[in-house]
Amino acid sequence: MNQATPYPASADAVLDALRFDSAGLVPAIAQQHDTGEVLMMAWMNAAAVRETLATGRVCYFSRSRGRLWRKGETSGQTQHLKDLRIDCDGDTVLLLVHQDGVACHTGRRNCFFRAARAGALAEIAAPTVNPAALYGHRHG
Repeated sequence: MNQATPYPASADAVLDALRFDSAGLVPAIAQQHDTGEVLMMAWMNAAAVRETLATGRVCYFSRSRGRLWRKGETSGQTQHLKDLRIDCDGDTVLLLVHQDGVACHTGRRNCFFRAARAGALAEIAAPTVNPAALYGHRHG
C-alpha cells in the first residue's frame, strides 16, 4: 500500500528557502513539540531535509561519519517530525519533534546538560539511560 508522506509537496519549497553553508549544511535544532524542551542541535544537508519531510522520521547529516544519520538508527531513540520551521534568514532549521526516549548519546534527555553556575561549568542533569545500553559500548 502506498502511504502518503507527511509533507508530500513541500520539500522543494523548503529547500529553496534554506541557505546552506559552503559544506552544504544547515544547523538544525530539535525541540520537543509539546513541552518546548530543546533537545539537541545537529546538521542537515538537502538529502536529510528531503528524507525527513518524506518519511516524518528525522534524518541528519553526520559530519563525523560523512553520511546521513537517521536519529535512533543505532540507539532506538527516534525523533518523529511534527513541524519543520525555518528562521528569518533561512540559515537554521527548527524541528518540532516527538522524541522517543533520550536525545543525547550520553543517555540524558537532552544534550544541554551543562550550565554556567558560580563561575564554573556544572552538570544539571544526570543520565537517565546507561549509554552502554543504547549503543552496546561506552559512549561519551
